[in-house]
Amino acid sequence: MAALTQRQGELRRDEPMHRHTTWRVGGPADLYFRPHDLDDLVLFMREHDGAADALWVGLGSNLLVRDGGYRGVVISTYRALSTMDMIDDATLHVGAGVACAKLAKHCATHGIGPAEFFAGIPGTVGGALAMNAGAFDGETWRFVREVQTLDANGRLRTRAASDYAVGYREVRAPAGEWFVSATFEFAPQAADGRKAIRALLDKRKATQPIGEPSCGSVFRNPDGDYAARLIEAAGLKGIRVGGAEVSPKHANFIINTGDATASDIEALMALVRNVVAEDSGIELIAEVRIVGEFQ
Repeated sequence: MAALTQRQGELRRDEPMHRHTTWRVGGPADLYFRPHDLDDLVLFMREHDGAADALWVGLGSNLLVRDGGYRGVVISTYRALSTMDMIDDATLHVGAGVACAKLAKHCATHGIGPAEFFAGIPGTVGGALAMNAGAFDGETWRFVREVQTLDANGRLRTRAASDYAVGYREVRAPAGEWFVSATFEFAPQAADGRKAIRALLDKRKATQPIGEPSCGSVFRNPDGDYAARLIEAAGLKGIRVGGAEVSPKHANFIINTGDATASDIEALMALVRNVVAEDSGIELIAEVRIVGEFQ
């Protein structure tokens, strides 16, 4: 373990996870590692046995860490796996720690796309790859040509997009591998992508509780319907459990009003699922990943 403290990245014990999730809740992680770069991460994976069960975190959206914290290693990719390189006029290699909004702006600047929808994804490229994140009718894997992965032994692999079974907010991947980068293939665009991004962000600001602590959308949209519509139809807008509230602005967002705990949020999620099931007969499925221990 002594060798790990000599890594170039940050290594912390008992790191409060409320600092690293967009809901701003979560107990401490036993060990928190933010690598300096990919080489640093490879060395860490080779030297630390617990990395095989690590929790990988980008911006911490779509993630609920329980109040008792996470018993294990958390690996943060944000600002670490941050490369973004043009391969040719329309092909881009992007690190898993790059914010999706930054990817959207980069594509708009270089006149390629359609990538504006990435501006509406409140996370990093790694998270978008893991769940086929989408916004404004766009989805991540439509534009993936290949990915680079890392396993628990520190081995890097390059895999074609065809190696993965991809669906709505679901990606079935080889076990024991994590995304560290992706190659996206877009096309030249004549339209001003920056103007399109501004329009999408204005729409997002008007319809979502931007600026308030949330995780993004909480539940998947069921076939042929919208989770927000079902939640609103069940009369749940504005309902609270402790400091957690179903957003009055968008019913598929749960916000931390200031003093919410992870338990408040998880209880409110369960309440919403139960009431919607009774009201409509539809079982909502969470997009959110819930990890850790109860306090």
